[in-house]
Amino acid sequence: MEKNLRQQKTTIIKIALFGPESTGKTTLAKQLAAYYETEWVPEFARNYLQEKWEENQHVCAAEDMMPIAYGQTALENEKLETAVKYLFCDTNLMVTKVFSEMYYGFCDPLLHEAALKHEYDLFFLTDIDVPWEKDDIRDTPNGRETVFSKFKQTLIDTNKPFVTLSGDKECRLAKAVSIIKNLTLAKEKGFSSNDFVEIYNHGTDFDNVFKQLEIFENGIPKSYLLSPATVNDGILSLSEAQFQEKAAFYDSQKSKIKLKKFVPASGAASRMFKFLIAFLNDFDLNKETINAYINRKKDSELPIFIVAMEKFPFFKAVDKKLREIYLDFDSLDRDQKNYYFIKLLLSSDYFDFANKPKAVLPFHEYKSHIAIPIEEHLNECVHYAASGEISNLHFTISEAHQDLFENAISQLKQKIENESQIEINVSYSYQSKRTDSVTVDLKNKLVRDKNDKIVFRPGGHGALIENLNRLDADVIFIKNIDNVIQNHIDKTTLYKKGLAGILITVQQRIFEYLKAIEKNEFRKEDIAVISLFLKEKLNTEVPRDFNKFTLENQIEKIKELLNRPIRVCGMVKNEGEPGGGPFWVMNDKGVTSLQIVESSQVDLTNKKQQEILAEATHFNPVDLVCGIKNYKGERFNLQEFVDEKAGFIVEKSVDGKIVKSYELPGLWNGSMANWLTVFVAVPLITFNPVKTVNDLLKPAHQPQ
Repeated sequence: MEKNLRQQKTTIIKIALFGPESTGKTTLAKQLAAYYETEWVPEFARNYLQEKWEENQHVCAAEDMMPIAYGQTALENEKLETAVKYLFCDTNLMVTKVFSEMYYGFCDPLLHEAALKHEYDLFFLTDIDVPWEKDDIRDTPNGRETVFSKFKQTLIDTNKPFVTLSGDKECRLAKAVSIIKNLTLAKEKGFSSNDFVEIYNHGTDFDNVFKQLEIFENGIPKSYLLSPATVNDGILSLSEAQFQEKAAFYDSQKSKIKLKKFVPASGAASRMFKFLIAFLNDFDLNKETINAYINRKKDSELPIFIVAMEKFPFFKAVDKKLREIYLDFDSLDRDQKNYYFIKLLLSSDYFDFANKPKAVLPFHEYKSHIAIPIEEHLNECVHYAASGEISNLHFTISEAHQDLFENAISQLKQKIENESQIEINVSYSYQSKRTDSVTVDLKNKLVRDKNDKIVFRPGGHGALIENLNRLDADVIFIKNIDNVIQNHIDKTTLYKKGLAGILITVQQRIFEYLKAIEKNEFRKEDIAVISLFLKEKLNTEVPRDFNKFTLENQIEKIKELLNRPIRVCGMVKNEGEPGGGPFWVMNDKGVTSLQIVESSQVDLTNKKQQEILAEATHFNPVDLVCGIKNYKGERFNLQEFVDEKAGFIVEKSVDGKIVKSYELPGLWNGSMANWLTVFVAVPLITFNPVKTVNDLLKPAHQPQ
């Protein structure tokens, strides 16, 4: 045998099976080789030690380590000659190294060096969740956890790319095949094995990553605006009496349906305090006055915050803590007091407001207590999203914040339930990491942090279509966590119920038509009636050549147009708030529809498009009521109604450099693009978002 530990270079993708004895390495290597019709490398030590045992009943000894290493290397190089695209190695020198260290307390330097140098595109670390099988040369089943930990730590310490495989042999094979498919694509697109493992461990979907990179290269098509949606041209306008009528109809129907309120509440409140964070980062109390800073930075928000400081619902708590910390607080000058107030408000050792979710921040000061948004949403929920003395409230949250939510709700829920005599069921979900986006520079190269790790960013609120898709409810109310109001629950309730009444009215008629089609009770003369209903009530037109369709195809098209999830969206008059608005839009297939469009989706270099955008009369306050079940009571797969081309490329500054990431089609934009849509004008009192801390000074958030 040639005493050579050099590994032959190759373009073949090599997968190493790695783990303690009797963990299914040989079984999986054989399965994979058969699946891909290629070679697998057996364990040289098995035959070598079996022969040794049969000759004189001798077991493995320290002096066997190097012959095994030489034999394994030669066998791998030999199999490489006839492998096709892939080579699966039942074992490798890293396994030999680990056993040498475990059993004999040392490893030959030549073996150690070669084990580190030998490269594999991926290691499959085989778990110990399979039964241990005895044979002549296996040691003992005792201490398998310790041995497994040693193997895993070796891969970590040597920075080898690995994925742990668990489950029975069928499960492992299916998982391995899926991983190898993505690894192959990643390699073809220039990713390293460590990049691949990092993306895999992050949980991001590889197809999404590949699509994101293509989008960065090719850009995203802009929405094509035809005209703004206005009252009586895409936006339904009702009197208060009509809203009361619709609300009463909803109340008469709600006992028959399952209701839920859905509140996107993920992430921290850092944007809410952005100008205060900038102030702390750039202000030196010993070198300038706050007024000088304001003039230097042309900061219009900071003076508002300082002048109205005592009106914030958190003022008393922060002021009290300041006086505990600074015993001479009253003798400090005005700049010192203001600076220390802001510092304490954001300090991680004290209030830490910028790192907490908006849901738990003090928003409203009542005579008896300070209310946080969670309390306001619980209170709203029992007023308009309750049926049969049960109300269901679902928050999408960051996993790191769940304790904050649960603690707050445990203190608030009982009081509201006792007052309302309605039981509130609260549930949570997280924004899936599978939807996160990689970050690239202006040359579309992956951005890495100081530890050379890929930088990921959340895929935007469009990712929450997955969360919405998992809910079981007939009617879902959607409202953002920061869109709450102090007092006026009667107004909030009226318009929410009114929107729900409109939805149920439209939905019942749609269901009647679809059931008639299914029962073959559909008549030719019904087509004109439904076409008019689609146009007048759902802002949807049949194709221009519809009259040329056969009757059968006309019915099929009618069914396709009707059998979709429905959203009824409240729209407020545009008063300059940033965000999306309602427009008539034409897609790349020439189909016109009502959409909520963000300014970033519009080609602002096109003068005509810019003019249409500026003509918008209304704004999207994210006040939605949705029907996500079909006429049979089955949930739609909401993913099927997403416009995948309606995502966003966003630019951010990181460490002074411009980077790009991809955001999914917005939850109420592209993610609902192919839903049936009804826009309804609602009064401004229904829209009170808190985008910056200074918004808490607006009348809607101040005591009455």
